[in-house]
Amino acid sequence: MRIAVFTLEALAASDAVSRFIATEAGRIGLVCLSDPYRPAMGGMVGQTWRHVRRSGIGFLPYLAANFSLPPIASALGRGPVLPGSMARRHAIPVVKIQDVNAPSLHETLRAQQIDLILSFHFDQIFRAETLASVPLGGINIHPSLLPHHRGPVPTLHAIADDGPFGVTIHRLAVKIDAGTILAQRELVPPPGLSSIGLAAHCHIAALDLLPGVLDNLDAVGTQAPTLPYRGFPSRAELQALRGKGGAANWRDIATGFARR
Repeated sequence: MRIAVFTLEALAASDAVSRFIATEAGRIGLVCLSDPYRPAMGGMVGQTWRHVRRSGIGFLPYLAANFSLPPIASALGRGPVLPGSMARRHAIPVVKIQDVNAPSLHETLRAQQIDLILSFHFDQIFRAETLASVPLGGINIHPSLLPHHRGPVPTLHAIADDGPFGVTIHRLAVKIDAGTILAQRELVPPPGLSSIGLAAHCHIAALDLLPGVLDNLDAVGTQAPTLPYRGFPSRAELQALRGKGGAANWRDIATGFARR
């Protein structure tokens, strides 16, 4: 089985994704990196402005720590090893993804003889034709105890709601975060974690579950009820994080700049 890993180079998951790449390098045929500020989404300025209009300036530390800090720290030889760097160490092809549903990507997946898509902290939505372009479809790592906290920042909502906390591996489906659950673990996270820190904690926990899922992809799994989608936070939802670790905090900065 050959796997294509789809991810972002972000603080919330880079350590876990890089560990997975190092461990499973023999099964990984491609690493696909999304650009969080891709031109089709308005670029850095357009994306940031949309986040500020919706969530307020209080969301900027999250964006900076999760997306801007990793490449800066990496250039200084600090912080987690980024997935692209780890892939290149193991001679795994790396491609930048502007549109995950582009026909050219389907051709790349076929050319690399990919069997399975693994989405691991990836920010683009897979359409049915993309999932059907590989023999085994796709699975996703989601840092929440689905069906709770569907959406792009699940740990933020989990902290605001005081739980539940956990990580889920599920089948990718057209409906976001609603595919069949293949493995799941409830977690009791350390106190004081931000949304970013909790996501990193959940993603590391997923590494214990992934080998069993990959070796048993024919398992039927569990179809959970679909609870409401929780999108990017409003100003009020960010306020609910005060005193609970926040969307991002100084611990994230320390982790991001820690010596390797």
